[in-house]
Amino acid sequence: MYYRTHALNELSKKNIGEKVTLSGWINTRRDHGGVIFIDLRDRTGMTQIVFNPEYNAEVHSKAHGLRSEYVLKVQGEVKARDEININPNLKTGEVEVFINELEILNKSEVLPFEIDDNTTVNENIRLKYRYLDMRKPKMYNNLLKRSKMINSMRNFFMEEDFLEVDTPVLTKSTPEGARDFLVPSRMNEGKFYALPQSPQLFKQILMVGGIERYYQIAKCFRDEDLRADRQPEFTQVDVELSFVTENEIMDMMEKLSKKIAKDVVDVDIDYKFEKLDYNIAMEKYGSDKPDTRFGLELVDLTDIAKECDFKVFRTVAQKGGLVKGINAKAGSGKLSRKIIDDLTKFVSIYGAKGLAWIKINEDGSYASVITKFFSEEQVEQLVKRMNGEPGDILFFVADKPKVVYDSLGNLRLQLGEKLDLINKDEYKFLWVVDFPLLEWSEEEKRYKAQHHPFTAIKSEDMDLMETAPEKIRTVSYDLVLNGNEVGGGSLRIHQEETQEKVFKLLGLEKEEAEEKFGFFLNAFKYGAPPHGGIAFGLDRFLMVLLKEQSIREVIPFPKTQKGQCLMTEAPSGVEFTQLRELNLKSTLKKN
Repeated sequence: MYYRTHALNELSKKNIGEKVTLSGWINTRRDHGGVIFIDLRDRTGMTQIVFNPEYNAEVHSKAHGLRSEYVLKVQGEVKARDEININPNLKTGEVEVFINELEILNKSEVLPFEIDDNTTVNENIRLKYRYLDMRKPKMYNNLLKRSKMINSMRNFFMEEDFLEVDTPVLTKSTPEGARDFLVPSRMNEGKFYALPQSPQLFKQILMVGGIERYYQIAKCFRDEDLRADRQPEFTQVDVELSFVTENEIMDMMEKLSKKIAKDVVDVDIDYKFEKLDYNIAMEKYGSDKPDTRFGLELVDLTDIAKECDFKVFRTVAQKGGLVKGINAKAGSGKLSRKIIDDLTKFVSIYGAKGLAWIKINEDGSYASVITKFFSEEQVEQLVKRMNGEPGDILFFVADKPKVVYDSLGNLRLQLGEKLDLINKDEYKFLWVVDFPLLEWSEEEKRYKAQHHPFTAIKSEDMDLMETAPEKIRTVSYDLVLNGNEVGGGSLRIHQEETQEKVFKLLGLEKEEAEEKFGFFLNAFKYGAPPHGGIAFGLDRFLMVLLKEQSIREVIPFPKTQKGQCLMTEAPSGVEFTQLRELNLKSTLKKN
């Protein structure tokens, strides 16, 4: 017994007269005065089937009880549609199937929402009934593209002689930036595994093991606050190579990225990826993942601010802070006073204490509350440096470098959207390279590794270890697509002496390093080769390629921003006996 002889997107004029068997879900049902028309749907498409009392009265009588999302198996004859009834929007729109056998494989209750891309449904309802959401063409297409992306990557790595190697999911808790998900061990009382934030240590150990070219499509876990492009459980395409330079890795990954763009969204990327130094990226765009599809670059005005009478600017500039601006080119017509007030509130999210501005009127005069604190010559200097022209609005922020970059970097993106400066059809890749080794944590009042503590240091910066560690740059590279970091990597430290110095900079004493990374450091005593790698965030990469606004749109079963699965109701409570077996006790009171 066959459920189908054809998929529901396959039938055409060449099949007219054939007897076929089809199976699928009822997409729509229409009763036209006795003749019943049903669009039968499977994952490939739809075919119109017809229950005509003149063709088969018995089967027609059974069709009266059919409803949306019933699962059917039907047999019938392929016939040409009348010319007037041809549906040009349907691949099978020139034919229909007259049914002479009907089997209801399963019935469906009334749906919580329609299986239709044009119907707006609350996201929580979609996630609760994800198995219904997947039946929508858009969601199915996203999962299809996800599969294509994974296959594209696997084919690439196979051709480049990589080995696909699994690494453990139950592993040792190590400090890697975010909180670990911990798993208690029943057989080792009081001890815990951690779910991996990445396979970083294992992939480097694989290089010590002589694998030389490794990749893995790995599940990773981070217990951190969530947002539209972040999930607690995510898929990482992990890559590591031995005996390579950073340029060889970037060239290979550029080749892979171009293949993915072609295979997944049929876009030809015909340019060499730009390499942008981290410091320049911050100075020009206020971001280490800049969207370079449009201009509006940041302009440094600190030297002018030092000499002005505007106390806010002058004080910041004289105390080592920054004063920078953005020219909203020809923005005055689109930026009302209310929008400017909203933008002022917006930058406050990033710590800015205010957003100063100068509007250049069409006659060349200025509208601003701050120009009175500047000499005429200083105003002209500001305007000239920012290429100000009639119709422009110049925005300014003065503060610590981090606040200025965060505020203006995000303001730049807001202006790009509001002024329609971004070509949404463009895919703009670039590399951001040479990240600092360290970043200052205000929360912990100490330096932390910007990438991770195993990132190789640029040879010309080794002398800064003792004198100016905050200036040390690493041999690192992030792949950015349309203002989103989709991959990041580096060459690794492979010499024990250098690794110890980096741990010391991070405040990690030798004994503590041995406790946390002992197994890893021991491996490096036995001839570790020079090596480096990269990891792609598969979910985020696909989200950007498909122009989705949320990472949840490309993950089969995602979590909400509270880390909950609404379909399975995880996380959930467990039985007391389970806790007892794990030697755990809950301190939470029952409701």
